[in-house]
Amino acid sequence: MEANLHFPQRRLIELTIEHADLNAMVDRLALETSVDELTLRRLKKRRLALRDHIAQLQQALTPKEPA
Repeated sequence: MEANLHFPQRRLIELTIEHADLNAMVDRLALETSVDELTLRRLKKRRLALRDHIAQLQQALTPKEPA
């Protein structure tokens, strides 16, 4: 039960790591001349989706300030 205590924070860290890995992979593939453009586009799309998901999680975890 305690393993799930900080699930959103742990998920945020996992997504951030996955985003960084994808970012490095896209950068590396973009330098290659014989890269499959469809694969590169799919990786970039996944990277953007991860960034959006990370932003949503960060917004949900940020405490609301009183007005």
